[in-house]
Amino acid sequence: MGGVAMIVQAGEPATAGKDAVLDHVLPPDTGIPGRSVAELTADWWRWVRAQPFSPYLDPDGRLCDLGQEGPVWFLAGTDGSFNARRECNVPTGKYLLLPVINMLHRNVQPVGEPDTYSCPELVAGAAVNNDHLNSAVVLIDGVPVPEVARYRVRTAECFDIDADIGEHRAADGNGRMAAADGYWLLIEPLPPGRHTIHVGANYGASDRGYGAMVQNFEYVLDVGGWVNTAMLAPPGSGIGAGRVASKRP
Repeated sequence: MGGVAMIVQAGEPATAGKDAVLDHVLPPDTGIPGRSVAELTADWWRWVRAQPFSPYLDPDGRLCDLGQEGPVWFLAGTDGSFNARRECNVPTGKYLLLPVINMLHRNVQPVGEPDTYSCPELVAGAAVNNDHLNSAVVLIDGVPVPEVARYRVRTAECFDIDADIGEHRAADGNGRMAAADGYWLLIEPLPPGRHTIHVGANYGASDRGYGAMVQNFEYVLDVGGWVNTAMLAPPGSGIGAGRVASKRP
């Protein structure tokens, strides 16, 4: 079985104190009050769809603050075409939802037209590559999370991925249905200070497209650091790039 070369350099050995950070990783069948991990993954996809710029294309953390609301702070993977190292400031008390590697299968027909795929077909399509996980490694503060493969999460049923984008909804109120499947970590609020998260994962499916997708990214999080009130726009967007710091949370 092959693997993924991670973008992490050797650091100081893990200590007992560092090992305690793994206690913050919640089992995949839990969640936060009122929302399961599976429901949060649907929320994550709606969040991605609702943003003016795709969070998973963020090269360096300039989009970390984009659309972040509620008790869970969404982290992002990549589209598999580049390695990312992102530096972000996260308010204290926020859960982290980390996509290790994942897939979405959705209907893309014009609004108002019948669905192309049924819900069972969407669920099956989202599962294909995740049935062929080749490798998945996550390090939190240098400590490996054991058995990342057991953190597979699937949406229990299909969901409207465009629920937060009103103009994409059909006249009858129906949006575009989707199903999500993948490997996710829900992490309890980390202590204030600097934390690192490294992710390396890949599929081994026969599909030459996303079936061979690779995830290789790193987050450097300053929990309780300065909260940014303006994002730095992506290169070439034509939007003024500025990052404004406000008071600590």
